[in-house]
Amino acid sequence: MKKLLFVSAACAALLFSATTPAYAAGCLKGAVVGGLAGHALGHHAVLGAMAGCAVGRHMAKEKKQDPRHARTL
Repeated sequence: MKKLLFVSAACAALLFSATTPAYAAGCLKGAVVGGLAGHALGHHAVLGAMAGCAVGRHMAKEKKQDPRHARTL
């Protein structure tokens, strides 16, 4: 039992130490909106969240490339 606990803790430590931050601008907001819409339109929340993430990411990328939305300091 102790060996299983030790191996699990070691794997968790390795997993969390090897991750890098994901810069998915627009994905979270799109996933929430898409998930809610998918749930309301027939219990397809997961598919809606995946589509919403893709659309949100695409829109964020376009907004970043548009010079009208450039930040001024």
